[in-house]
Amino acid sequence: MGNRLSKIYTRTGDGGTTGLGDGTRVAKDSARVTAYGTIDEANCAIGLVLASAAGEVPETIRELLTTVQHQLFDLGGELCIPGHAAIFDADIEALEHALDAHNASLPPLKEFILPGGGEAAARCHLARTIVRRAEREVVTLAHHDAVRPQAIGYLNRLSDLLFVLARVLARASGGGEVLWKHERRKPAAG
Repeated sequence: MGNRLSKIYTRTGDGGTTGLGDGTRVAKDSARVTAYGTIDEANCAIGLVLASAAGEVPETIRELLTTVQHQLFDLGGELCIPGHAAIFDADIEALEHALDAHNASLPPLKEFILPGGGEAAARCHLARTIVRRAEREVVTLAHHDAVRPQAIGYLNRLSDLLFVLARVLARASGGGEVLWKHERRKPAAG
């Protein structure tokens, strides 16, 4: 394993740069740092789902999301070390299998869903939107630098999985899904 931090602050970033995993210094607002920073943010949001009240997140979903947290950490490392590979096709396929398994028990959607349906479900929706932003930022990075397609595919599948898990969690909470009421506003007579 690499170096362990014995001192948290180094003052090397005070000038607006940060070190990548390969030692290269880049601007803290570079596309690469923004992308892996948002992946870190998504990982934190998944941690919030896992921190939901006891019983709100079934053990099978806890285990799945804990695995996802490790994979997101790996993905952040992949982006922090140009040329490094840490997410593979098998990781994406595992997300697809989990997605199919959890989606199989849900009724088909006929309306859009609003984020909500209980604390764990709402947190899962928040994680989904952060993962979707991370995906966009990795795509932006790919316009400038080499990015393995598995990084983008993983984030794409993960956001889909989080949507389905939010639906599962909303139903498990007893509150159910919050449907968008598109007919709530009538055009003004005029």
